Amino acid sequence: MPADQLSSTFAALADPTRRAILGRLAQGEAPVKELARPFPISLQAVSKHLRVLEQAGLIERGRVAQNRPSRLRGAALKEVDLWLRDYRHLWEESFDALDDRLRDQR
Repeated sequence: MPADQLSSTFAALADPTRRAILGRLAQGEAPVKELARPFPISLQAVSKHLRVLEQAGLIERGRVAQNRPSRLRGAALKEVDLWLRDYRHLWEESFDALDDRLRDQR
């Protein structure tokens, strides 16, 4: 994944509202009104969040009559997972060391 695309993905994931929207879309596609329901923000604000997610390649938006249902795209998240895989050993080693310490204290 190009560094600029990875930066775009992380920038999109940095916002808690966008992460919550992605969490909802992991359950299946949804229209803007449904995605906006749990948030104290306007439909226009939710639409802006959706545009950021779409530009980052995290979602795609369809068109069914007047509706524009959004759905999750897994490819960008898979690329983040692949990037993080290089660092995963660092925190796994830390967890292993913590397990050893806890076992020694018993």
